[in-house]
Amino acid sequence: MTKADTLAVEAGVSSLDLMENAGATVVREIRKRWVRRSVVILAGPGNNGGDGFVVARLLHQIGWPVRLGLLGDKTSLRGDSKVNAERWVGKIEEFSVALLEGAGLVVDALFGAGLSRPLEGIVLDILNAMEARKLPCVAVDVPTGIDGNTGEVLGGVLNADLTVTFFRKKPGHLILPGRQHCGEVEVTDIGIPSGVLKKISPVIAENLPQLWVDKLPVPAPDFHKYSRGHVVIVGGSEMTGAARLAARAARRAGAGILSIVSPANAKHIYEISDAGNLVLELPAKKGLSGILDNKRRNAVLVGPGNGVTELTRKNAISALTSKNAVVLDADALTAFEGDPETLFGSIKGRCVLTPHQGEFDRLFKINGDKLSRCREAAKLANSVIILKGFDTIIAEPNGRVVINTNAPADLATAGA
Repeated sequence: MTKADTLAVEAGVSSLDLMENAGATVVREIRKRWVRRSVVILAGPGNNGGDGFVVARLLHQIGWPVRLGLLGDKTSLRGDSKVNAERWVGKIEEFSVALLEGAGLVVDALFGAGLSRPLEGIVLDILNAMEARKLPCVAVDVPTGIDGNTGEVLGGVLNADLTVTFFRKKPGHLILPGRQHCGEVEVTDIGIPSGVLKKISPVIAENLPQLWVDKLPVPAPDFHKYSRGHVVIVGGSEMTGAARLAARAARRAGAGILSIVSPANAKHIYEISDAGNLVLELPAKKGLSGILDNKRRNAVLVGPGNGVTELTRKNAISALTSKNAVVLDADALTAFEGDPETLFGSIKGRCVLTPHQGEFDRLFKINGDKLSRCREAAKLANSVIILKGFDTIIAEPNGRVVINTNAPADLATAGA
C-alpha cells in the first residue's frame, strides 16, 4: 500500500487527503451497519492511528459519543498522523482496558497492515478484554495481530466484525489464519487514481472471475474435437475414482476428447464409467510414452489414484519429457519423495503441480510462511504450483500469485 500511496501523491493527490478519505470511508461503513452508539477508537502510533483520529473526529461531528486512546505519546506522532491528532478536539485518554467501559463499538486503528512483531503487553490485555466482553469491532485496514503480508498471527489477534481496507485487499485478508479474523472485508476507494494499479503491477491477487473470465478460450464456429484439445489421464488399478472424477472435470471444462490410460486389470471399470471417454490400455513395453507419441494428444494428467510406485515415476517422467502440457497430482508427486531433483530436472515445458500441504512438504524443503514458500517452490520447479487447502495458493515461476478464498468447508470431503 505504501507504493500505491506514493504514486498517488506523485499523481497530485495529497497524502493528507488520502488519510481523510480513509477515515471517511470507515465512518461510512460503520453507519451502514450500526446505529448511533458509544465508540472507542484505539489509535496506534503510525498512519493507521492517523486514520483513527479522522474516524474519531468525523463521528464526533455527527453526534456520536467518542472516546480515543492513543498507544504511545502524542508528541511522537509525525506527518499526517500528527496533523489529524491536532485536529481532534476531544480528550486523548490513557491506553488501558478502562477505555472499553461503556463501549458499544470499538474501532481498531492500531497497526493496520504494518505490524511486523508479536503483540505484547497492554495491547494484548485490551484484545483479551474485548474478546471476553464480545464487543463489536471495526478494523482499519487489517485487524491488529495479523501480518498483512502473510496472514500469520503475531502473538495474538483481534477478531473484527468488519474490516475496512483501501484500494485492494492485502494477503492478510486472503490467507489463513488471518482471513478468519477479518470478518466482513470492505474494500473502499480513497482517491488513489486507477492508473496506479497498472504502475505497481501487483503480483498477488484474489482469485475472482474478473481475473480470468475474459481469458477463457472461446471455440470458433469451425472448431472440431481436436481443436478443443485431447486430454490424457493416467488411471490407477485400485483407486479408480480419482481418475474418473478428473476425467469428468476435464470434459466439463471443455476438452474435445478425453482418454483414460488404464492398467489391463482395471480397463473394464473405466469403460463402463462414462460413455464419452476413450479407454486405452497402458502399453507394456513403451509405457505412457507410446501413448503420447500421438501428436493429437496435447495435455496429460498423472497421479490421481496411481499408487506410489516406480511405474508412476516413469509415467510422470514420460509425460514431462513429452511436449505436452502436464499436470502432476497426488501419487505422481509423492513418488519423488527423497528425490525431488529428478522431478524438477525432468520438467521441460508447461507443467502444473497440485500438492496438498503434506505432498508439498515431501518435495520442497523450504522455510517461511505459506505464501513465500509456494512462490519459492514455483520458481524452483519452474512450474505453476497449486498448493491446495482452505486458502489455495496458485503461484507462477515469475512470482505472480493468485489466492482462492471461495472454498467452503463443504468441499472437505473425499473426491470433492
